[in-house]
Amino acid sequence: MANFDYKLLSALTEVIELQSFELAANKLFISQSAISQRIKSLEEYIGQPVLIRSQPIVLTTAGEQLVSHFKKVKQLENELAPVLSPDKPRQPVKVSLAVNADSIATWFIQAITPVLQSHRIELNLMIEHEERTLDKLRTGEAIGAVSVIEKPLKGYRSFRLGKMEYCLVANEAFKDKYFKHGVNKESLKMAPAISYDHKDDMHVRFIAKRFNLAASEYYCHSVRSSEAFVALAKQGVAYCLLPKLQIANELASGELINISPENELIETLYWHSWVLVKGVNKDISQHIVKSAQQKLAS
Repeated sequence: MANFDYKLLSALTEVIELQSFELAANKLFISQSAISQRIKSLEEYIGQPVLIRSQPIVLTTAGEQLVSHFKKVKQLENELAPVLSPDKPRQPVKVSLAVNADSIATWFIQAITPVLQSHRIELNLMIEHEERTLDKLRTGEAIGAVSVIEKPLKGYRSFRLGKMEYCLVANEAFKDKYFKHGVNKESLKMAPAISYDHKDDMHVRFIAKRFNLAASEYYCHSVRSSEAFVALAKQGVAYCLLPKLQIANELASGELINISPENELIETLYWHSWVLVKGVNKDISQHIVKSAQQKLAS
């Protein structure tokens, strides 16, 4: 196969990122018909579709591989530019990372702060469930990810970060109201819970495994914010599964109570990055791994 026409790969990448042919065309300063033609030309070149024109627009397997390849090439270009043109004002390096909400709420921001202070970086944090962050690497949307999955994708490597310890918590009034006789299958059926959203597998799996209770047997608020979990639990309107690292002060002060110490959850986290990562992105990876290993349980 001959060399790729990177104008075509750029068009595909912009369409999938912006979820719009029109917006992608505007960004590339070409007409909408021109960007449609570029996608068509790419599909004719490789002999198969690269995206599914649905809502939302999604990549095919071939499209995922092409976007991932293009992102890696752009990453290498970003690292090479200051070497080739050291006197030229440097544009911020665009860095997209896929991270779970609990890591954002606990250790992750502190981990990347030194890099943001020392480099010109335009950061895009993609908040996703810890079991699905690798999907962002697979599609090329992110160049690094925090995950509970140890095995890396082809072309990537993983580093063990440490253990995130979780416990079920509520305030004292809530515990007295719903769990006066302990946390069990029957009491959980009556007590309102909180999950990140309807896809929050962690909460559902935990309750199912420890208490043999299906998601359909209890009701659960959906709140897409780890910080809001804490606030709602402190207000006494629900119980939830939270990282001990996030609520150390609340547990120490008694604002929140571990309502079932015998039932706790431990998730091991891993950092995934491209094998050939270097420069700014290598610096990011090193800070993330070092900081997490210091903050998380071993």
